[in-house]
Amino acid sequence: MIDCNIDNVLNNSKSIHFIGIGGAGMCPLAEIFHSRGYKITGSDNNESDTLKRIRTLDIKVTLGHKAENVDGADMVVYTAALMPDNPELCAAREKGIPIFERSKLFGAYSRRFDNCVGISGTHGKTTVTAMATQILVQAGLSPSALIGGRLPLTNSNGVVGRSQHFICEACEYKNTFHELSPNVSVILNVDCDHMEFFKTEDNLIASFRHFARMAKSCVIFNGDDEKTVKAVKAVSGKKLITFGRSASNDCYATNIELLSGAFASFDVWYLGKKLGRIKLGIPGEHNIYNALAAICIALYCNADFRRCRQSLEAFKGAGRRFEILGEYKGAVIADDYAHHPKELEVTLKTAKAMRYKRVWAVFQPFTFSRTKILLNDFARALSIADKVVLTKIMGSREKNIYGINTQDLANEIEGSVWFDSFDEVANHIKDNVKEGDLVITLGCGDVYKIAQKILGEK
Repeated sequence: MIDCNIDNVLNNSKSIHFIGIGGAGMCPLAEIFHSRGYKITGSDNNESDTLKRIRTLDIKVTLGHKAENVDGADMVVYTAALMPDNPELCAAREKGIPIFERSKLFGAYSRRFDNCVGISGTHGKTTVTAMATQILVQAGLSPSALIGGRLPLTNSNGVVGRSQHFICEACEYKNTFHELSPNVSVILNVDCDHMEFFKTEDNLIASFRHFARMAKSCVIFNGDDEKTVKAVKAVSGKKLITFGRSASNDCYATNIELLSGAFASFDVWYLGKKLGRIKLGIPGEHNIYNALAAICIALYCNADFRRCRQSLEAFKGAGRRFEILGEYKGAVIADDYAHHPKELEVTLKTAKAMRYKRVWAVFQPFTFSRTKILLNDFARALSIADKVVLTKIMGSREKNIYGINTQDLANEIEGSVWFDSFDEVANHIKDNVKEGDLVITLGCGDVYKIAQKILGEK
């Protein structure tokens, strides 16, 4: 009989095969367990920058899913985006190799730390995780971390430290964050997403409430966000720390200025005491909330405010978070992971505030269900841009049972255009972009490849 206890299997394994190793949640786990001395192999369907970086660690990565890829593995870990008839999953079952969804391995790893800080929320998880990790690393607290984007400071998504601090993203999709063992549960915000799974807003809020109750000692949450407050309201027996722009929070910002139209500078208050002033190194007024959350986490982990200020002012963002990639004909080319209407809205408003001549939004819709359910919200958010170019919908884990396509979204956005291929999108932009423009590729799939094509990279 196959042992289904992930902790037992992990303790008795030497080699792990990752199906979908290039994913934002899979890549950092592969990096971490590679650093821990496990033999790691992986496979993925699409070439990506993530795969290129993983290969530099001497991890064998196969392009395409084949039954023989699982040969020699003591355990197989797969992404939740995988179809159940995947040939590697089927082969692992036939060979009697223990199989676990990615969140199970993530949860087992979190149980190895005394202070697991799980950072949840519909928006901002990667940025806050990266911010908090950078503060703790530069404060000499040697944290481990699992980040959904590359942290430039370490040039990795996964960090292996020497202390008992583990800073990690906690994603609500299919309740996967319920697998974690958090000492501290952080909730940045609660917004309607993954509704094909949650069905109702009440179910979504209940999922975050359960995550808050899982915290062994502390819940850090956005006291300005109505749904977050509702989720935490019934939580008892924990230390509660709130952050936000309102002075009713434990940690809040005052005297806010936006420098150069987009870079926030503000005073930070904590428990009635003014700690000092910070000037953020990344654009966007929404990053005030992200910075306050990171400060609360860092202070809880015994970093001082001086280090928080120095690290946050030096922090230039995580990979694929308003990441400036280069210039083409005098136009700035950038990339961002935004894939939900609220994320698109704050990103495009930030871009417009930065005084470019025109802002181009190049958007790859992700999943048919999200596109269908939030169609009008996507249209409103994308219309903030001066120019909108769309790609085909990336279905990922879904089949198109919703009868939705990119043309439906384009019909709702005046002046927008869409193309079947990335080459067509890149050529359209290269033919029409002007000096002083900003072109920003948007989405959680592989839309960044369009930016690379514009810049002449492979």
